[in-house]
Amino acid sequence: MDGFPVLGLLRVVQRLALANRHYGYRRVGALLRREGWCVNHKRVVRIMREDNLLCLTKPLFRPPTTDARHSWRVWPNLARHLMPMTTNQLWVADITYVRLAEAFIYLAVVLDAFSRKVVGWAMAEHLRASLALDALEMALASREVIAGGLVHHSDRGIQLVVATP
Repeated sequence: MDGFPVLGLLRVVQRLALANRHYGYRRVGALLRREGWCVNHKRVVRIMREDNLLCLTKPLFRPPTTDARHSWRVWPNLARHLMPMTTNQLWVADITYVRLAEAFIYLAVVLDAFSRKVVGWAMAEHLRASLALDALEMALASREVIAGGLVHHSDRGIQLVVATP
């Protein structure tokens, strides 16, 4: 007689978990209690695990920072085999986002590859080319650069390859 309630519970857990694919054991347990089942959370976890009723995780929203599908000229990668021996030989740049309480803000950074220090940065609420240019201008203003002695490397994002007017 003990097997019947367990079999009934198994069917109810399967029905609830399949109807609500993003629900984990806590939410399924709450639904079971609403339907009148007195069940421990450990039992719900065990049933879901044994039946492979894992909840599907929703992908986190990630704002785009790179769009390499553009018609602008792509320059050859001069930094591929370059091993910097001193500062101001190789700068690398990238754009990322920072999640704030209610929004995102974009951060463009220029790093010196030898010293691994930030030489320029800029933040903005937009992802236009001016963001990357502001970070590069700050880097150029903060360091003395020998003409022809610096390689500036970035990914193929449209903000980093556009021509300025």
